[in-house]
Amino acid sequence: MKRFINTGSLNLASRWLNGLLPVSVVLLALIVWEICVHMFQVPAWILPAPTDVFSTLIQDGSLILYHAVTTIKESILGLLLATAAAIILAVFLDSSQWVRKAFYPLLITSQTIPIIALAPLFLIWFGYGMLPKVLIVALVCFFPIAVNVSDGFRETDPEMLKLLKANGAKGIQIFWKVKLPSSLPFFFSGMRIAATYSVMGAVIGEWLGGSRGLGIQLIRAAQSYRTDLLFAIIVVIVMLSLLVFSIVELLSRVMMPWNDHS
Repeated sequence: MKRFINTGSLNLASRWLNGLLPVSVVLLALIVWEICVHMFQVPAWILPAPTDVFSTLIQDGSLILYHAVTTIKESILGLLLATAAAIILAVFLDSSQWVRKAFYPLLITSQTIPIIALAPLFLIWFGYGMLPKVLIVALVCFFPIAVNVSDGFRETDPEMLKLLKANGAKGIQIFWKVKLPSSLPFFFSGMRIAATYSVMGAVIGEWLGGSRGLGIQLIRAAQSYRTDLLFAIIVVIVMLSLLVFSIVELLSRVMMPWNDHS
């Protein structure tokens, strides 16, 4: 019992230490930034001090929040759409070797087309509402999920597959009992990558047109030389990306408790 308590205390202390190290680095960088801005008297429109950025976050918080709600909606909806499409495609690719050989190279090739080139087409086809932004997010998030899930299916233990087939298991039973559980670590690896891309995808979509969203506010702030507002919006974008990532991480811990190495 004493050994268990000691081990638990060490793990807790290790978690605190792992969390404090990056926070300390960020705080140190902010302090150096603040000192350098005041020491060299850098104009605020070129580089505002962190305290100015924090002040802008407070003063313009309601405006930033208003636009952040739209961006986070686009991010979540796009990520969900990408997840559904990626899983369907991964199952399709896993259906036969011929299908994989025919379509997997096309999946890789599709990533050579820059999203910024497709975005204007979506605006022409679907207008300036939320739909084109959601589709842009889905395109950004689709690839890492599809590739990881497809690889996860291929990494299923062949001996387990032989055992199930020898006992008369059908394709759908093999999928639910073996392939899907074994692909979960790969799936969540792809989801973590996609989660960090989702907010960025929404912002890119908003740059090209619309009336609401953090991307629109970034353009407006840049055009008016509100560098403090630019940094404040960037901080919010980072926080939203971390929020989506944290949700994915929480889901992975809930669905794969056996895989928690923290």
